[in-house]
Amino acid sequence: MVHLTDYLKPAEFKTLKSLELMAKQLVEGMITGQHRSPHKGFSTEFAQHREYVPGDEIRRLDWKVFAKTDRYCIREYEEETNLRAMVLLDASGSMSYGGTGRLTKHEYGIRLAASLSYLLSTQRDSVGLVTFDDEVRAFIPPLSSTRHLRTMLQAMVDSTPGGESDLAGVFLTLVPRIRRRGLLIVISDCFGDVAHITTALSHFRSANHEVLVFHVMDPDEIEFPFRDWTRFESLEKTTHFQLLDPLSFRKAYLQSYETYRQEIVQGCRRNKIDLIPIRTDQPFNEALAAYLSRRHHAR
Repeated sequence: MVHLTDYLKPAEFKTLKSLELMAKQLVEGMITGQHRSPHKGFSTEFAQHREYVPGDEIRRLDWKVFAKTDRYCIREYEEETNLRAMVLLDASGSMSYGGTGRLTKHEYGIRLAASLSYLLSTQRDSVGLVTFDDEVRAFIPPLSSTRHLRTMLQAMVDSTPGGESDLAGVFLTLVPRIRRRGLLIVISDCFGDVAHITTALSHFRSANHEVLVFHVMDPDEIEFPFRDWTRFESLEKTTHFQLLDPLSFRKAYLQSYETYRQEIVQGCRRNKIDLIPIRTDQPFNEALAAYLSRRHHAR
């Protein structure tokens, strides 16, 4: 079984402990918690126990557990979790790209997803995971526990990049599966038909989810630094490759990339989706801290 310490360094944990991720809109969760809820009562469906912390209501202590274990525990119910979040991690073939000396986009995405999941768990929020390429590979419903966090991390690590991208198709299949309004965190390079992708994301917004898109790109894909004749291979269609002089079409590539980038920016803006561009040469904990600081001050 993998552990968070296999992927996060002590300095990165230290950064995360000083951060918080608050919902900007109504979420389905605990009305006495950090996040606003549309509900006026508690569900009777038991979810799990957790340790008592100062500030919890005494009436929610489970005295039977105390009698057996001499430990103060709180009974949590399905509706009582502060926030329900789902991390959607892209594991398509294009995510396996990594420039010399850098993590691949998928490896970077795992660390980013693990950081966000850890952060949400320390806030006593529920977090789940979806891994996908052109279809859903793993679907882990939201919970809040250390064991659950390890299960999620194992699924992230097991999601070896491969297969073609179909973000729009996957998102549309997920809309009816994620019923309770909450926070959706997409970690992807967003390759594909941008209009179709943003239209699919708009369905999440129509279902009253808040959506964050961490757009992960390698610097090579942004700057196209290649100079010599280079063999370019498709990471999603293994038999497709071309030997090209990159200098002959560098200008056209950069123009095409800028058009693609602008389409993503505008599509997310129209649908009130937070778009967070991140390069894999940025320390992910610093990039995350910078975004959450901006988010906090914009509330």
